[in-house]
Amino acid sequence: MTLIKYNNPAVRFRTPSVSRIFDDLFNDNFFNNSNEADKAFVPKVDVSETDNAFELSFAVPGIDKKNINVDINEGVLTVNGEREFKNDKKEKNFHSVETSFGSFKRSFHLPDNIDADKVQANYKDGILDIVVPKDEKKIQKKTISVN
Repeated sequence: MTLIKYNNPAVRFRTPSVSRIFDDLFNDNFFNNSNEADKAFVPKVDVSETDNAFELSFAVPGIDKKNINVDINEGVLTVNGEREFKNDKKEKNFHSVETSFGSFKRSFHLPDNIDADKVQANYKDGILDIVVPKDEKKIQKKTISVN
């Protein structure tokens, strides 16, 4: 038995929007005949700021923390790692694999007012949280009067 993706053209274009048409075009691999597993794995990242730190949360489910590297070099925070596809059971015949696999690398330029020696990284339940504290000594706030 073979599973076939059903695309009803009447439903697809019921609400015509340019973004939907382009999404459908690219999702159907019109230009790219490779498998979904061959594409790059790019984890989603939430970046926020508090008064005391910058916080980054990476969605990296299924990755062993030993396969994640966090580096700061010349003001650039780089996180890289790899999620491996495991096909342990040879009797499985995959009809669809929608999860992303492969290597990833994300880099972020940090401002000058950080304390690189106090950066913390914590991995729990598929989320990598990185806290980059601000350096109080480097924070320079100056109010300029308008003439």
